[in-house]
This record gives sequence, C-alpha cells and structure tokens, in this order.
Amino acid sequence: MTRRTDRVAELLRTELNDLILHQLKDPRVRLATVVSVEVTGDLSRARVKVSVLGEDEDRTSALEGLTHAAGFLRTQLARRLRLRTTPELVLELDRGAEHSQRISELLEELDVRPEPSS
Repeated sequence: MTRRTDRVAELLRTELNDLILHQLKDPRVRLATVVSVEVTGDLSRARVKVSVLGEDEDRTSALEGLTHAAGFLRTQLARRLRLRTTPELVLELDRGAEHSQRISELLEELDVRPEPSS
C-alpha cells in the first residue's frame, strides 16, 4: 500500500468507529469496533474488518446490521471526507482475537508440569 492509501484507510477506520458509536441507532451494532480498513489503490473499495464482542450469533447479527447500514455509513463518510469518490464498503468479521484466544487455550492445555524428581 502507498502512503496515501494508508492515510485514507486510517481516516476511514477512525470515522467509521465514530459513526458506529454516535450515529447508528441499531442495537445489534453497539459492540462492534472497526479493527482495520484496507483500501484498493484506486480508492474505489474498502475492506472493513469489524470485531464484535459476544457469541457467534451476536457477531452475525452485528454484521447484518452493519451491512444494512452500509449505504448510510458511506453517505456519512462522503459528507465528512474530501475524496473524489467514497469507497464502497465491504464489511467482514475480524476473527483475529477469537483465533488468539483459541491458541491461548490450546497452549494452556499443553502446559505439562514436570514431575518432581526423587
């Protein structure tokens, strides 16, 4: 990525987090946080990775709520940002925290204590 796409991605992440926190009234998305944004080189598409606290059904319903609100979010971004075109938002769940928790659990299970020697 170039410096420009990195700056735009970080700006989108910040603005989307603010919009989700303050503008969306959907109760399904209240525990959603934008973790990262990857923008294509021509700034036409942005892959938005979202982390949601809770169970799998909470994550699924939050993603549905965000997908439903994608048009609203894009319109609000267009009003806030000075870009020629506002990127199309492609929302997906970020499972990084979930994977790291699972790895930690597996490592704890493997933790074998040495037997005391006589």
